[in-house]
Amino acid sequence: MIEFNNVSKIFENGAKGLCNLDLFIDKGEFVFVVGTSGSGKTSFVRLLMKEIEPSGGQILVDGQDISTIRRGKLPYYRRKMGVVFQDFRLLKNKTVFENVAYAMQIVEATNREIRRAVPQVLALVGLQKKAKAYPSQLSGGEQQRTALARAIVNRPPLLIADEPTGNLDPDTAWEIMTLLEDINDRGTTVVVATHAHDIVDDMQKRVVALRNGELVQDVGVSSFPDLGGIIDEA
Repeated sequence: MIEFNNVSKIFENGAKGLCNLDLFIDKGEFVFVVGTSGSGKTSFVRLLMKEIEPSGGQILVDGQDISTIRRGKLPYYRRKMGVVFQDFRLLKNKTVFENVAYAMQIVEATNREIRRAVPQVLALVGLQKKAKAYPSQLSGGEQQRTALARAIVNRPPLLIADEPTGNLDPDTAWEIMTLLEDINDRGTTVVVATHAHDIVDDMQKRVVALRNGELVQDVGVSSFPDLGGIIDEA
């Protein structure tokens, strides 16, 4: 599903994003990518989304070398993935229903398809009674669940969550992680960039740890590995 072959990213100011990263994530896996600020988590996510280009190496997604994708074809590539961010990124002037529907409008879904799919995905994330509410009327957890519904409404094979619990209280964070696990159980590949030590420890998933752009540990079906204090507690 995802393959990084000797991938490096060096920014113009000389900062190292990634250094010779080799990593393979299979279809249907649930993977945590962990590390402190500056470890390379954000570079990993941005490279995967093709927001930035690698300085060297090859990135394959579903067998496709993404370096060959032309700018005009980027929207079609990004349809393969749903993305959830720490800051929700909802459209403030649209209701919950409209925020989720917007993701389908972008891919030119019909009104009939939207009317059928949006209520289903809102029910999945427990927001069927909030369909007419605006983001300002929602709690942080409800906003993140709206963002999650928007990310999965088009049924992408890959879901990327970048610090999805960073702005949430512990109980709400667990609700979001449970939803991510449910989505993974339905066959979606899930990659979560996080420093939430307790969540990683309890969920018993594969853990990939980065430090200064380098892969320092890759542990399958594991609690939080001993990484010599390089990870922030959350």
